[in-house]
Amino acid sequence: MTMRTLEDLYIDQIKDMWSANRQMADVIPELIESAHDEELKASLKRSQKGIDAHTRDLAELCERHGAKPGGEHCKGMEGLVSEVRKHAIELDADRDVQDASIITQFQRMSHYGIAGFGTAKAFAKRLKFNDDAKTLDKDLDSIYGCDSYFTKLAITDVNKDAAA
Repeated sequence: MTMRTLEDLYIDQIKDMWSANRQMADVIPELIESAHDEELKASLKRSQKGIDAHTRDLAELCERHGAKPGGEHCKGMEGLVSEVRKHAIELDADRDVQDASIITQFQRMSHYGIAGFGTAKAFAKRLKFNDDAKTLDKDLDSIYGCDSYFTKLAITDVNKDAAA
């Protein structure tokens, strides 16, 4: 795709984020299966629903602008998913240490999402795609909330157990 305008770049970013979300959604069940802490498992399951909702929103944004959500493969998330498998799912560690690593790797993927959704929202605002900006802002708030919850879970529970 030739990038001639900010709108071209915006649509490319939305498609890339859709791919990233799909890849993240595909690896979450493996994280759930690898987790030991019940609250961590439950939190990952809740997050899966949020990721699925964000992916649907991204597909709707693509369609709103005459684009199909497929066709892009996010190499950045591919690398993060590879790291998730190596440093969380396949990790040979104490169960509490593995749970701490699961949170670490999940948050790395989430922070990638924060960067993508934040950038796309800024583009949408500049392009005066106000409905898009509202959707992206809602999803961004959801991702920030999830990230804060995982930080709290790590600090108050999982990291404490891993340090014991």
